[in-house]
Amino acid sequence: MRWAQITDIGLVRSLNEDSLCVSPEIGLFAVADGMGGHLAGEVASVTALQMLEQVLAKRLQKREGPEQALIAAVQEANRKIFELASRNQQWAGMGTTITACLKREKVIYIAQVGDSRAYLLRENLIVQLTEDHSLVRELVRNGGLTEEQALHHPQRNVLTRALGTAPSLNVDIYHHEISPGDLLLLCTDGLTGYLRPDEIMLTIRTSPDLDRAARSLVDKALGSGGKDNITVILLEI
Repeated sequence: MRWAQITDIGLVRSLNEDSLCVSPEIGLFAVADGMGGHLAGEVASVTALQMLEQVLAKRLQKREGPEQALIAAVQEANRKIFELASRNQQWAGMGTTITACLKREKVIYIAQVGDSRAYLLRENLIVQLTEDHSLVRELVRNGGLTEEQALHHPQRNVLTRALGTAPSLNVDIYHHEISPGDLLLLCTDGLTGYLRPDEIMLTIRTSPDLDRAARSLVDKALGSGGKDNITVILLEI
């Protein structure tokens, strides 16, 4: 495996509330986009990924199935964030998205909560592997908005599900068979809020290596406005 990772504060925010996790020892790659008051979003996203990595590693050591272990680790992270928010007034209401990929041999397992995303690039195709938990995505699914309208909707950042906002949590889980040469992209909405999938694929495919591809994606998001934090992980299978 080869990978590249990058996170950028963007052009407007005073704090980067995004976090990322790269743990090749257990095959874990994840991004999280925090939300809340001053510092709270950063606390939520960092806590989520720390708990995810710790709990997942322990469960995999006990030979628990990858899907069950991944779901349990995300749910444990949710409980931790909710507990911290309940005990500390300055963190009340904090939460975070999470998109986590666990690679096991020829299969990837993806846990999803919120509107960060995972994409698979195979040859000249790019496919979104996750479904956003957001208000605009619900409207698109129900026919109330077009994809183009969703990109510019004033409530496009309103989540319908996030870690830390309730004591229990439903986690979407996906699994996909992978082939040599496949490329996985994990990213927060600071990227997808500005670049369409075809622009993402073109940028990656015309870059000489993964590091420059990740940097180019961030630069294009910044050049298109860059109002949010931007985080990208590119993983070559």
